[in-house]
Amino acid sequence: MSVKIRLQRHGSKKRPFYFIVVADARSPRDGKFIQKLGTYNPLTIPATVQLDRQRALDWLQKGAQPTDTVRKILSYKGVLYLKHLLRGVTLGLFDEATAMTKFQSWHSEHEAQIRKRQEEAQRERRGRRTPPYQRRERRPAQGSSEG
Repeated sequence: MSVKIRLQRHGSKKRPFYFIVVADARSPRDGKFIQKLGTYNPLTIPATVQLDRQRALDWLQKGAQPTDTVRKILSYKGVLYLKHLLRGVTLGLFDEATAMTKFQSWHSEHEAQIRKRQEEAQRERRGRRTPPYQRRERRPAQGSSEG
């Protein structure tokens, strides 16, 4: 039995919202699943991902295969990088404390980039907004002669 980490669609038509779940590869997309790991909302800028990093890492170490989209999400959240670092610990390349420091430094840089993107998106949204309507005063036309 192969286990996949994949997206399960929810939300209404043209308003997608996904659960990130661990499911048997033979079960239907929106059907039975083993465990829910988090959520993914592609409509926000940048996309909102809430994920239980530890449970996702446990399933990856047990051999669960992520789909392409979920692989990108796990990479975005740093789960695949953490798995890579822990593999280095098991091979004896460095100790666990060093791996965690590397991950924490990567995570802080990544969070700063995300905040920067969110602020840019907010500024862009504010720039697109039209200012409230202001009534212009009427001025008499120049050069017109009366009577």
